[in-house]
Amino acid sequence: MQTIGLVGGMSWESSAVYYQQLNAGVEERVGGLSSARTAMVSVDFAELTARQRADDWDGVAELLVGAAQGVERAGADFLLLCTTTFHRVADQVEAAVSVPVLHLADVVAEAAKAHRLESVGLLATASTMQADFFVDRLASHGLGVVVPDARHHEAVDAVIYDELVHGKVLDDSRRAMVSLVDELWDAGAGGVILGCTELELLLSQADCDIPVLPSTTLHVAAALDRALA
Repeated sequence: MQTIGLVGGMSWESSAVYYQQLNAGVEERVGGLSSARTAMVSVDFAELTARQRADDWDGVAELLVGAAQGVERAGADFLLLCTTTFHRVADQVEAAVSVPVLHLADVVAEAAKAHRLESVGLLATASTMQADFFVDRLASHGLGVVVPDARHHEAVDAVIYDELVHGKVLDDSRRAMVSLVDELWDAGAGGVILGCTELELLLSQADCDIPVLPSTTLHVAAALDRALA
């Protein structure tokens, strides 16, 4: 079994989901007392978010490169960034280590193609929905990408940062996100990407009428495929 490197802390709720799903997945696939071989360095989410909000992406990259190098030194065979938003600096992180980074957008795109989807909606942080880094990576796989109208971005951020990263899962917020999924469907999306780990705490396939692509769950499954190959 290979050692899975985790760059976490974005938020700690997200990292906990990754850790839990990786270990549950190894137990299911291997059985017995087996658990995942992992190495994690967790950053301070407040410090990272402050640099993001100051548009200091070089500073963000500096923090995550340092974390990734620590994970590599701990023996990781490959790395996961336990985040969507901060995949914006994934290329800089990968360039700074000698082990591969399993890029979230590539994993999600493969899942979308397996569903035979030509266009997908993207629900994520405002930073992810407004920038090109994730959309362009998905588009490089031949996918059309639809994001919610800009007037909704602040509300989605509020659900993520004010509620979900603190473990608050509210029915009113679930209904609001389902309404956005319906709008994405009307705009031509054949499925929807939950492009933020915390959104998987709020939405599932049972809530939606179109295929749901839970990015963290898919990322974990791809990591297990690689680690156990």
